[in-house]
Amino acid sequence: MPIIPQASSAAGRVDSVFLFIFVLCAVFLVLLTAALIYFVIKYNRKRHPRAVDIEGNKWVETVWTIVPTILFLMMFVYGWTDFRYMREVPREAMVIEVTGRQWAWSFKYPNGKQSTELILAVDKPVKLVLRSADVIHGFFIPAFRIKEDVVPGKENYTWFSPTQLGSFDIECTVICGVSHANMLGKAVVVPVDEFKEWYFGDETVPTPGRTIPTLPPEIAAHPAVNVLNQRFCLTCHSFDGSPLVGPSFKGIYATTQTVLDSKGNAREIVVDDDYLVRAIQDPAADILKGYPPSMPKTSLSEDELAQVVDFIKNLK
Repeated sequence: MPIIPQASSAAGRVDSVFLFIFVLCAVFLVLLTAALIYFVIKYNRKRHPRAVDIEGNKWVETVWTIVPTILFLMMFVYGWTDFRYMREVPREAMVIEVTGRQWAWSFKYPNGKQSTELILAVDKPVKLVLRSADVIHGFFIPAFRIKEDVVPGKENYTWFSPTQLGSFDIECTVICGVSHANMLGKAVVVPVDEFKEWYFGDETVPTPGRTIPTLPPEIAAHPAVNVLNQRFCLTCHSFDGSPLVGPSFKGIYATTQTVLDSKGNAREIVVDDDYLVRAIQDPAADILKGYPPSMPKTSLSEDELAQVVDFIKNLK
């Protein structure tokens, strides 16, 4: 039984290739190690104080050339067959656009719906079109055995059919900055009817699994919450006072904070409307002491800026 569940159409194929190569290598490791020990004992210096020039054996040399060549070709053909399968996308596959950015994943569906979780219908094929908004990332779903590089300026893709219901981890496998370890996500596989209800309706992400924090009703109703979710702000900022990559939104308004300018000079400021707007539009200008300069510039409309500032101001 696999340590990690086989939760996609590709998983069994990947595991079979891995197991074949692993067993083959393990067998030859044992054989070569045994041969090495045998020859070390048989031809040690005590038994053979004078070295003897032994002529080569054409038969043996032919065998150890042909056999490894055949084995390597078997590994290549086995791997190539599964690689071709994973690159030939079924016609009926739903196309989902995946964007990686520091430090979050976002998913856009054919009807324009967006999510910070990959919501999938069980046993339905999907094609993921992978793009990066900034640096190189690695899109990896261990349970699906899917791993592809996500490179700026280059479009990549992969496909699979999820075969198990549940919530599965998404990881970034390429070091992409100070918060690389926090670039996590979820692939949530639900029944077809539940997926259709979510896909065509206005409901939030269906269970199981949810990476976006559950907000109290009075907070969730604020229009800024939708803006913060779409811009992935809650990946680095909390609303409950807990520290993440960036400072928490809760209780920061009207407090005195020490900031560092681009040259590292420290000064004190009061967190007011002007500072919040400046921190969003030009985050590298004044960095709160104790936090990394990792926030990208965020483009918001005047209405969106006003909503976010009002949200932070009233989050006590």
